[in-house]
This record gives sequence, structure tokens and C-alpha cells, in this order.
Amino acid sequence: MRVKLLPLVVLLALPPAHAWAQAQPQAEASQQTAPSDEDPDAMETAAAKVPLEEIRRYVTVYNAIKQAYVDPVDDHKLMQSAVRGLLLDLDPHSAYMEKADAEDFDEQTRGTYDGVGVQLQQLPDGSLRVVAPLDDSPAARAGLRSGDRIIGIDGKLLAKGQRDASAPLRGKAGTKVVVKVVRQGTAAPFELTLLRDTIRAASVRSKLLEPGFGYIRIGSFQASTAADFVKQLDALQQSAPLRGLLLDLRSNPGGLLVGAVQIADELLDKGVIVSTKGRASMGDSRFEATPGDRLHGAPLVVLVDAGSASAAEVLAGALHDNKRAVVVGSRTFGKGSVQTLLPLENGDSVKLTTARYYTPSGHSIQALGIQPDIVLHPQQGQRRPAPISEAELPGHLAAETGAMEGDNAGEVLPGKPPIDAALQELKKMAGIKPEAPAAKPAASKTGSKAKAGSKAAPAGKRS
Repeated sequence: MRVKLLPLVVLLALPPAHAWAQAQPQAEASQQTAPSDEDPDAMETAAAKVPLEEIRRYVTVYNAIKQAYVDPVDDHKLMQSAVRGLLLDLDPHSAYMEKADAEDFDEQTRGTYDGVGVQLQQLPDGSLRVVAPLDDSPAARAGLRSGDRIIGIDGKLLAKGQRDASAPLRGKAGTKVVVKVVRQGTAAPFELTLLRDTIRAASVRSKLLEPGFGYIRIGSFQASTAADFVKQLDALQQSAPLRGLLLDLRSNPGGLLVGAVQIADELLDKGVIVSTKGRASMGDSRFEATPGDRLHGAPLVVLVDAGSASAAEVLAGALHDNKRAVVVGSRTFGKGSVQTLLPLENGDSVKLTTARYYTPSGHSIQALGIQPDIVLHPQQGQRRPAPISEAELPGHLAAETGAMEGDNAGEVLPGKPPIDAALQELKKMAGIKPEAPAAKPAASKTGSKAKAGSKAAPAGKRS
């Protein structure tokens, strides 16, 4: 690909971030050698870096637990709890990951692992919010939806304080797991049985909706997503250039930032794709497109909903702000932060929020999301509040000053009707006039009217 890659990650980690993190502790260690009595400046610097009063308070509490807690506590377990506590009150996307969790995280980046195929957010009460099930995964086949809340697994209710409540969902392919689910609009919790499988997430699918009008669905952003996108777009244009493309990012939970950047570059001739700003210089970056639009300027529509998050919002924002695409659907999730994976010497890792990202217009979507140009609602006009959004997560990073968090929050738009509505917009952009509505039939001699051939209702209202 043509875009220069930097060590940044949205949701999932890039290999360059690993290399940076492994080198960083050594550099810090060389700068934080013990100060000598003959070097007061070094002592002052060390004191500024290490809040001694807070360290003393920590040691006091640590000793009290070791000496007086009702049951003996293992030193390693106590220290692990303390380290996790450092991240506990930060934003909900920063976390301490033990070695097994870090390995699972890396497997999902590669797109192959054993489990049920669902993106989850652990809530403070221990339950798990479904951000999005992966396409054609056990979770999707069983009927899990974006916004569902899992409150129990295999007969055990999830409780506050569990380190990784989702761990029981992973397991050998072919085995079953039963989840207890709370769903908005459903009176009582219910159970679903999921059959674990080896998840080989095909993150890109494509087809022709009509002659000349292509459809590409991106379910998540993995290491191979950009290459798969190019391959499938070229295949759609093998016989002739497309007259238009519908890019479906609904309920896409995000993934590797690099995938979103590379795909944006394939569809743009010029312009900023995304920029990031953090406290440390490693959090500052700017990605720009290079000449060459693989779609040759044909009209482009991006379909999004409340489950479109993170890297999906980067791609939608880049195409929208550069006036390359019309965004159709519902307001997106609103995750506008960048995470970097910092591996530790013992095999554990820290996933740390290091920056905010900004769309080409300089707009931060953090806790706000992207507002579509054309708004759709669920079929039959059943409007309901968004079941998921960044603004609902406890401890989320605040939106930019003066912004209204959660204002006009989005909705999940499942099924085919939103695709039909987006296709109509795409055809209009391509200069094809919408079909005229069928004429009403004449009344019969008896005065009753013959029944007209019915057509499917539009996918949603525009506002």
C-alpha cells in the first residue's frame, strides 16, 4: 500500500507499537538511575517522577492487607491487582492484559481464533455489552445483536469485579456455551446456545447489487482487510468500471487503524485521511492520501449505524470530509480514541489510550459519532434510542468543549432494507432517476377498487 504506516492502533495493536513499547522501558531505565547524594538535581528529578508520598501510602495499605486481611493473600496476586488498579479509573478502553489475554488479542488481529465471534464491552456491573457480532459467526447465527447485554454464561451470573468476564466464551471449536441475554424491548432475560467455532473472520465480502453497482461489506479491520478490499473491488470491476459502490460499515466494531487508512487512500486522490493528537509526541500523526482512486471517481455511498465504531468511523469520516462519499444510515458509535499496545517483559501487555483522532475537517467524533448526510430509521418507522454508544460508557473520554454528548444518538439498522435505501441514493448520484410510483388502478364497476401490486416499504425515513 502507498500510505506510510506509523505505530498507532485503534482498538487492536499494530506490530510497530510492539517494537516501540519493548524499547521504551530500556530507555526509561537508563534515564532513571538512582540519584547520588552529590547530585541534588538528579534527586529533585527523581522525586518529581516518583510521588513519594503516594508510594508510602501504597506501601502502608499493602502491608495492612498482608498483615491483617482475613485470609492470606499471595504477593503476585496482590501486585497484579494493584497494577490493574492503575488503569481501572482511566477510560474504558485502557486495560491491563495478562499474557493469555494479550495472545487472544493478537489472534483476533490476525483474524483466526477459537470462540463465538463477537466484539464485547465489559460494563462496571460485570455484564458484557455486545458491540457487534462478526458476520456469519456463531454469535450472529445464534441471534445475538448489537446492544444486547450478556448477564450470565453457562448458568453463572456475571458479577462486578471479574477480571475478564468474556473468557468463558472462548474454548475449543465444536463445544457449546449458553449465554443469558437482556435485550431492549424484550420483557425478560432469555438464553441462547452458541456453538464455538474456529473464527476465520472474512472481514470483506462483495457482490453486484445490480449491473454496474457494486457492494462491499467490511465486518472489521484486520491485518489483511485492505488487501482483501482491493482484490474484491478489482474483481467487481473486471469486466467494466463500476457506476457506483456501496460500502457497508454497519455494526463494524473497528480494528486496525492501518486498514482504514489504506482503504481510504485507495478511494481518494488527495487530502488528509485522519490525524491524531496525544500528550506524548508518539501520539501525534497525520495521514494523507496519495494520487490514484481505484474507483475512478465513481459515486460512493457509505452505510453506517450505531454499531459502526473506531476504525470504521475513521474511514467514513475520511471519505465524507473529503466530499468523496455520501454517508447514509444512523449516527455512529463515537469512539474517537487511539490505543497503543505496550508489551511487558513477563508477556503481559498494557492497552493504553494514547491519543484522540480527528477527521480531515478537524472534527473529533469522541462520544459524538458521525452524523450521516441521509438518516435512516429501522423498518416500519420504529424509532428507538441507541442501545450502544461511547457516551454511555462509564469513564469515557469527554467530547470536545461545547459538544453535546449523545445528542440524537443513533440506531442499529439490520437487514436488507437499509441496503435498498442506500442503493437508491447511489443510483441517484449516478444520474439514474428513481422509478415513478405505479399508477393507481381504476375502480371496478361495483365501486370497489382493485388491489394494486404492493411494493416493499422504504427502509427508513429521511430527515
